[in-house]
Amino acid sequence: MRDPWPLSLRRRMAIPAAVSLLLGVALGWGPGAAPAVGTSPPWERLRYFVGSWSGEGQGEPGTSTVKREYRPILRERFLEVRNTSTYLPQPTNPKGEVHEDTGIFSWDRSRHRFVLRQFHVEGFVNHYVADSVQVDSDSLVFTSESLENIPPGFRARETYRFLGPDEFLERFEMAEPGKTFTVYSETRLKRAK
Repeated sequence: MRDPWPLSLRRRMAIPAAVSLLLGVALGWGPGAAPAVGTSPPWERLRYFVGSWSGEGQGEPGTSTVKREYRPILRERFLEVRNTSTYLPQPTNPKGEVHEDTGIFSWDRSRHRFVLRQFHVEGFVNHYVADSVQVDSDSLVFTSESLENIPPGFRARETYRFLGPDEFLERFEMAEPGKTFTVYSETRLKRAK
């Protein structure tokens, strides 16, 4: 069978493909892959979280003890977070509860923003996008793009404020349709030694 592509056209197409492949290898990216958590500049701010953390939270459901772990997954293309917040019985939450959620941070190359997808034991799925990528900032803010299994029009926001190399404050806010954000909970976490 005769090749439908002229040799000169195949050569012209091969050069940009080879350059792209070599550039990708030099930057540590695979074909079509996102930059790795451990090696690329966009991840600089989120690498801070890698490890185990513990702390205490305050908010509408009461006071909680919190255990959290962040770890790179899937060839370090994503950052996974696993969280458990335990609320003992108290006046604001007489039955107490154990809340669990897991999340995945990813880098959206087309928007040059981090995306966070959270999955909660209650069935909520929150999809956030970072407001900006400022590695020299003392905080990182994620605002919801969509919320599953919550009435339409609700919004959520996660703010991480860096208090030092081994401590941060997380603020979770909600907004009812047409209203401004109000604090639902704040959690102060310290790196586990």
